[in-house]
Amino acid sequence: MNNYKDNTMNFRKIPSGRHALSLTVALLGSTLLAGCFDSDNDSSGPSQAEVDPNLFPSDGQLEATIRRTTGGVPHITAGNLKSAAFGHGYAQAQDNVCVLAEAIVKARSERAKYFGPGPDDINVINDFSYKAQKILSGAEAEFPTLSPESKALIEGFSAGYNKYVAETPPADLPEECQSQPWVKSITPVDLLAHYRVVGQYASGAQFATGAIFLAVPFDESPLPDPVVAKSDLEDEKFRLVAENARKSAGKIENFQDMGLASNAWGIGGDMTESGKGALLANPHFPYTGHRRLYQTQMTVPGYLDTMGAGLLGTAIPLINFNENLGWSHTVTTSRRFTLYELTLKPGDKFTYIKDGKEKPITSETFQIEVFDGSPTPVVLEKTFYYSEYGPMVSANAVTRGGLPKWGENGTAYTYRDANASTVRLLDTWLQMSRAKNLAEFQSVFKNCGSTLWTNSTYADDQGNAFYIDSSSVPNLSDATLAVIDFKRKVNSDYNQLFNAGLTLLDGDTSRDDWVEGECNGLVPYEDKPKLLRTDWVQNSNDSYWSTNPAQFLTGYSPLFGPEESPLGPRTRLGITMLQNPMSTGPVSPDAPTPAGQDGKFGAVDLINVIYNNRAWYTDQFLAELRDRCTAIGVDPVNLPGSGSRSVDQACGVLQSWDGLYNVDSVGAHVYRMFIANYRGAFNSDLTVAFDPEDPVATPSTPSSANAGTADDSMLQALAVGLNTLDQVNIAYDATLGSVQYYQPSGGALPGLPGGSLAGGTPRDLGASFPWHGGDGSIDGAFNAIGVVTDNFWEDTRFPRVSPEVIDDTAGLSATAGEGWRMARGASWHFGLEFTDNGPEAYGLISYSQSTDSSSDFFNDQPEMYSMKNYRPIIFKQSDIEANLISQGELTITQ
Repeated sequence: MNNYKDNTMNFRKIPSGRHALSLTVALLGSTLLAGCFDSDNDSSGPSQAEVDPNLFPSDGQLEATIRRTTGGVPHITAGNLKSAAFGHGYAQAQDNVCVLAEAIVKARSERAKYFGPGPDDINVINDFSYKAQKILSGAEAEFPTLSPESKALIEGFSAGYNKYVAETPPADLPEECQSQPWVKSITPVDLLAHYRVVGQYASGAQFATGAIFLAVPFDESPLPDPVVAKSDLEDEKFRLVAENARKSAGKIENFQDMGLASNAWGIGGDMTESGKGALLANPHFPYTGHRRLYQTQMTVPGYLDTMGAGLLGTAIPLINFNENLGWSHTVTTSRRFTLYELTLKPGDKFTYIKDGKEKPITSETFQIEVFDGSPTPVVLEKTFYYSEYGPMVSANAVTRGGLPKWGENGTAYTYRDANASTVRLLDTWLQMSRAKNLAEFQSVFKNCGSTLWTNSTYADDQGNAFYIDSSSVPNLSDATLAVIDFKRKVNSDYNQLFNAGLTLLDGDTSRDDWVEGECNGLVPYEDKPKLLRTDWVQNSNDSYWSTNPAQFLTGYSPLFGPEESPLGPRTRLGITMLQNPMSTGPVSPDAPTPAGQDGKFGAVDLINVIYNNRAWYTDQFLAELRDRCTAIGVDPVNLPGSGSRSVDQACGVLQSWDGLYNVDSVGAHVYRMFIANYRGAFNSDLTVAFDPEDPVATPSTPSSANAGTADDSMLQALAVGLNTLDQVNIAYDATLGSVQYYQPSGGALPGLPGGSLAGGTPRDLGASFPWHGGDGSIDGAFNAIGVVTDNFWEDTRFPRVSPEVIDDTAGLSATAGEGWRMARGASWHFGLEFTDNGPEAYGLISYSQSTDSSSDFFNDQPEMYSMKNYRPIIFKQSDIEANLISQGELTITQ
């Protein structure tokens, strides 16, 4: 029974209690639950005599209190960890039930069952690939081995999600999943399977687009077979699956590039107002789908009190702080898998030779269901193959023919994934969240904890700033690393593969096996790149090498990333601001100084570093471009190829531009078009080469050849960019906010067979907002945002409105007047400082907490981001009570 009272504000009354602001959730009745939720009928749980009261309720009853503050942020308090996770699962389902449900469909290899084959048969390809990677079956095997802490989190979160689904009429669900059969109760194993997908974002997931699907001997067909053909046309219907798999597998050019980015600074006591530590957290994640970040505070008195945000579905937040310390994550340059070349036994394509002995290539056959519009789905069957390392892959498809097909020259290919197992996933973040000091935080990684594919940047109340590449990296022997180094030097093809993120090892010798050691084949703590400072550490997705140029990190496994290599523009700008905390930069006198007026960082200073909207390429080249504009005047500039045009109108705009990417900046988009074209000439036009002794300032200095003339390469780049703006009718003197914006979209069910949309064409949802920031790669903006051209919410099959863009423009829409439609970038971002009164933080979830367009928490924070109206991050219990959105209370019992 739901009891809802609201004394201060008007809320949409929905049976699910979706927008309840102070909530007590109680889960009662073990007999009833055993019949309703698999997640609470788990025989592997502890006996009553073994119950840890911090982890599990002694009486078996789950109970949590959820209070919401500005933005709909849930603050969850419970007497034990499982109950806290129960409240967390319920709150996330209130705000994002459709996305969570679709994630479980994906993890169970059931997309084709519910959504049909998908565009270019991608659902068929993914479903089979995840079966082959043992996403679900591996979770079934792993779950009994989890720690009590992980079981408490997973079981509790699943139960909370299930309670929300059970009590919510299907017709009252958001339109993306309204009345859909795939929105149903889940098991803890289902949730663990989702974590296995997340864990492999930077590894196995990249092979799930076709490389595993196609992995058969060259003289065999990779096509699946209908188990019971409905007609003679059944084989014909699916004959294009293999070709679609080849196209999909060949799209990946760099296996280290996840399409994700972030900035993180750990500020030590030497550079803070309080003398304690401070943290800048600025992940640049997608605004849609499973990689959205969701803010939560979880409190178990005397055991846990952590505030942060995690990817949807994670039972504990991931980018967090507590009373004593905080951290953020950035995607690393490390490698999380190795590819193996197997030498086949002559005349036997299913046996390979290792250390002179025969080894079998084994097989397993899997089935999936495919909805084809009829009452009875098609059942497809396909066989997949395995070496001792893991699934076989089609290296020919992955490298676009750079490596041979299975058996063509007596070889075959397979891989081992460092994140195939996720048994430590929740334990890692729970232990980080419970740590009280640096030693306890470091001990998480000394005990083989892993953050999968990220670095960790840390600060604490003792003034420490600490960085570690905390990702899962294969531990290779010195002999193997020496062979890799030798091959890269003497074999250009091998080096090209390595630079594309493919570490190819010899499968015919145990020399290249991972060194198992204490961390089951992963690099142990003592061999990971790390740095402790009292001034600062930082990472903006470049190599660990440049964490702080005052103390370069060298001598680590090349699988962690390159050393003495050029830095990206966000890293160069970030380090410049840290090295010059009182400088506004060379061209933006109106920008705030990074550390305010005293040269010391505080929480407000750090959030304003994100919002100052400086860009490295502006600092580097704007003054020079202005000089050349003055020199050319009204004279025409020769266009590459043929023709000419004047650039004086745009030059006039650039002369008065403030050099920033604010919504009211006039000229930012013009400069973007210039740099988008000029960046292709960096290698040939810049006269000062990269110097590893001065990685921030180099490369630099445009050539003076033809400067200020019709053949000036900089002016030519500007001219080409202006032609593109003219093509789409965008004025040079427009404000950035009038041509760059955030507009959520959706409102359609996942796709049906052939890619048609069950819910019709997706549409824009709610208001759009002028968006500040710039493209991290093209503009070189520290506050990095970007356009997304995918037709679906990230990692999902929910259709979205996607722009058709012009190449080399940072995503400018080809539709006249549409501009830049931003859909990734600054997400859960904040500035944090530890003070004598505890942690003080300010920030936002830029796209809001909820994906439900009818929610009060769907479009509230984008407006705040647009206006740079960051909010306090409420942490103390007294502040929570003082900042509740409403005194309304919803009590749910079952």
